[in-house]
Amino acid sequence: MESPQSKDTTEEGAAVDAELAKAIMARGFRPSVIGVEAWEGYLFSDLEIKIKESTDLYGAVLWPSAMVLCHFLETYRDKYNLVEKNVIELGAGTGLVSIVAGLLGAKVTSTDLPDVLGNLQYNVLRNTRDRCKYTPVVTELIWGQEVEKRFPRATHCFDYILAADVVYSHPYLKELMDTFDYLCQENTQILWAMRFRLDPENSFVDLFKQRFNVEELYNLPSLSINLYRAWRKERRTQDQ
Repeated sequence: MESPQSKDTTEEGAAVDAELAKAIMARGFRPSVIGVEAWEGYLFSDLEIKIKESTDLYGAVLWPSAMVLCHFLETYRDKYNLVEKNVIELGAGTGLVSIVAGLLGAKVTSTDLPDVLGNLQYNVLRNTRDRCKYTPVVTELIWGQEVEKRFPRATHCFDYILAADVVYSHPYLKELMDTFDYLCQENTQILWAMRFRLDPENSFVDLFKQRFNVEELYNLPSLSINLYRAWRKERRTQDQ
């Protein structure tokens, strides 16, 4: 039988979750007037960001995990200072996370599959031109394919790897893991927002924890989303 104290703690946690989830989702808005071009609006860094989605492409739709990660980056901008930092986003999709990271002062490399890049490039330029010191670089990255050739460690050292909703029931989870592993160097931090849907997500987290130290930053049951910070385990530990 659940104790009164345990019940109070559970209810308090649910209330905090609901309040935070509400604050995050309130960042989004729809245009008051529908024009020729459809777009979704978001408020970050005191700026209005307009995102065009492409509903015929799974990767060109904005998912709530991106909003969770953006909210965290802005809320904790002092602790996780992105100014002048080298940042790469995996599976950038519509570009919201890359845009917010750029607005927060980062040097961003925004990556995704070839068929998503057109819409991604459009959103990034639309929302960062004359707003950012460094315009995010949009480029192709297919997980597990020529990553070492395209991002040699000697010249591509990232302070942060950002990812939102990159883990779902697709057949490239091993390639994604290998890409995380290659890009994450000794001083790199991973900030990864993930929406839990099916068992593959749970299995991926278990495997991820074998390679990386993992800290849970947000746990939002109402959105089925967790936000993690991760960093490389000591090389000797991994080799063992």
